[in-house]
Amino acid sequence: MGKSHILKLAYSLIACNASAFSVSKTQMQKNYADKLINVFRPESLGRLVRRKQGRERCEISAKFENDFYNCQFSFATSSKSEVQIDILPKSKIENNPVFLPTRELLTIYPNFVHTYNNHYLEYEETYYDTCLLLGNYLAKGPREERAKELLKPLEEAMGGKTVLDNGRFYLSIQGQGTMEIPLVAEGLRKLAMIARLIATGSLLGKGALFWDEPEANLNPKLIKTVAKVILQLCNNGIQIFIATHSLFLLRELEILSKRQEFAHLKQFYFGLKTIDNGIVVDQGDSINQLEVLTLLDEELEQSDRFLALVE
Repeated sequence: MGKSHILKLAYSLIACNASAFSVSKTQMQKNYADKLINVFRPESLGRLVRRKQGRERCEISAKFENDFYNCQFSFATSSKSEVQIDILPKSKIENNPVFLPTRELLTIYPNFVHTYNNHYLEYEETYYDTCLLLGNYLAKGPREERAKELLKPLEEAMGGKTVLDNGRFYLSIQGQGTMEIPLVAEGLRKLAMIARLIATGSLLGKGALFWDEPEANLNPKLIKTVAKVILQLCNNGIQIFIATHSLFLLRELEILSKRQEFAHLKQFYFGLKTIDNGIVVDQGDSINQLEVLTLLDEELEQSDRFLALVE
């Protein structure tokens, strides 16, 4: 299991609770199974269990600050469409979580939701969930004013505003009209996607954002913008989970977190290392507390090779 898998698992648990009609045992047994299958896309639920000789079980549990949301369930290699629930959440989570994959979704948005609902597609369900949120109406009133503050650095970086018109996305540039989103640089399309989710209110107030490799297809200047937006969203009540290979992004987040406006925000870091019989998880309150950080080790090793070359 890699970092993206963990991100998707955490997202699936929260999304399953938030979207459930009720948190009854009968419904959640199927809901958890369906969500895991639709997000991870195995041929059957049991294929998610670690591959070993004989029958094995996978046990999943999640603990929240509010104990009413805690859950625990398991399934076996033979499981098809249901899980066995050991701890059932006592309450629904109010806000739907947001998942941002490594690629932007604005270019595939036209007719995607309709097609996904009516045909079998091999896209994971996180794409569908996020496209639903991208199509929401813009926030109004006090929420609109809060959104404007968060949108300012993004719109300055993009040089315009994200607009949805007749089922397609555009970048509206003042004095130049609109540009179809596929014609916009891919890095800016990622910013446009996060800008749209802020503008609709999906990333305002309390909630959770799961972002897989925010740095993908972004130059260092845009990564700095993204790092600041991440911390600003945290300041506005969003809990953000990031999976990254970018030492530049991690360092930028650490630099910004020393500012007075962000100093109160709690941060937690995890590192994964594969061993013969599983995965070791390293954790700490800062990057420096992680004993194993592959991206740092490789960056330093490359620097040594480069210096040896130029000398």
